[in-house]
Amino acid sequence: MLIAFVRIIGGVILGFVGWQAGGDASAMLAVPHEYTMIVSAGLGAVGVLGGVLAVPPLIIYPLRHLSESAIRVPTDDLVAGGLGLLMASVISALLAVPLSRLPSYLGNVTPFFAAVALAYMGVRIMLARHRDLGGAFHIPWRDSHGDDTSHHGLLLDTSAIIDGRIADISVTGFLPGTLFVPRFVLEELQHIADSPDSQRRNRGRRGLEMLNRLQRESLAPVKITDHDIEGPNGVDTKLVKLARQMRWSIVTSDFNLNRVASLQGVRALNVNELANAIRVVFLPGEELIVRIAQEGKEAGQGVGYLDDGTMVVVEDGRRHVGSEVEVVVTRVLQTAAGRMIFARLRGAQAEAR
Repeated sequence: MLIAFVRIIGGVILGFVGWQAGGDASAMLAVPHEYTMIVSAGLGAVGVLGGVLAVPPLIIYPLRHLSESAIRVPTDDLVAGGLGLLMASVISALLAVPLSRLPSYLGNVTPFFAAVALAYMGVRIMLARHRDLGGAFHIPWRDSHGDDTSHHGLLLDTSAIIDGRIADISVTGFLPGTLFVPRFVLEELQHIADSPDSQRRNRGRRGLEMLNRLQRESLAPVKITDHDIEGPNGVDTKLVKLARQMRWSIVTSDFNLNRVASLQGVRALNVNELANAIRVVFLPGEELIVRIAQEGKEAGQGVGYLDDGTMVVVEDGRRHVGSEVEVVVTRVLQTAAGRMIFARLRGAQAEAR
């Protein structure tokens, strides 16, 4: 209805302009009076046609795109931009009088260009520093989706959700702030869950189940946010740009995303690094019980695993595969893949070999 109304109004206005232009052109070119009506009617018809066809693409579509873009802008950004524009207008008004007294044409054009430049600078400065100003004046900025940006936000990556350990961590209360799941991450999870490959499909479904568990059990608030980044297509690229824009951190188990985020100044919380950091520390001489799961690489070695996944290499443990044995820690080795414990059999088990 709006487009039809604009077409009618545009056709009427341009048709009238064309009719008037036809009359003026006929007078300038000394067209005989009997042909003046034909020229005016012809130009009027061209104006009507141009108004019907050209006005919507020139007015409606750009305005619609502008309004949709404005809707996606967070409310605090709009407020900050408006404040910057207001401050620039005040400064421009104060400078208008002295600038208008410049000699010749400079006095006419300088105030206008100064106002445009100050408006641009004011908006840019306020958009870049408004969160810092909000913190200084204790203003709890809140965006257009209701997300409180004055608190620390954590962006969940697809890999962290599928991994599942973040759900276990969230119920302990150790996670600060709010957990945000961008809608484009949710869409990627749905795409993986619909994959024809059975392994990817199972991973996607596990991710959706973990997200459902997060929403039900997490002590930290979990929110689905509509924030999006125009331009980049990759989910990882969008996450990094969104984290930089909102000054949030990324929670991930993807080593490559961790490195890329760090290089761009974004804080990344790697679940794998957390798991390595909270593993139980064993010192040489301590005793523990481990189940030998398989043979080791060296002759006579047996390999077992603790509950947290730490590998334990037991000397002369090969003949105890499938059994639980008491061992004494001899050495602890920290590697890039994690922590390894070397041990020997304890007491009677060592003598029975």
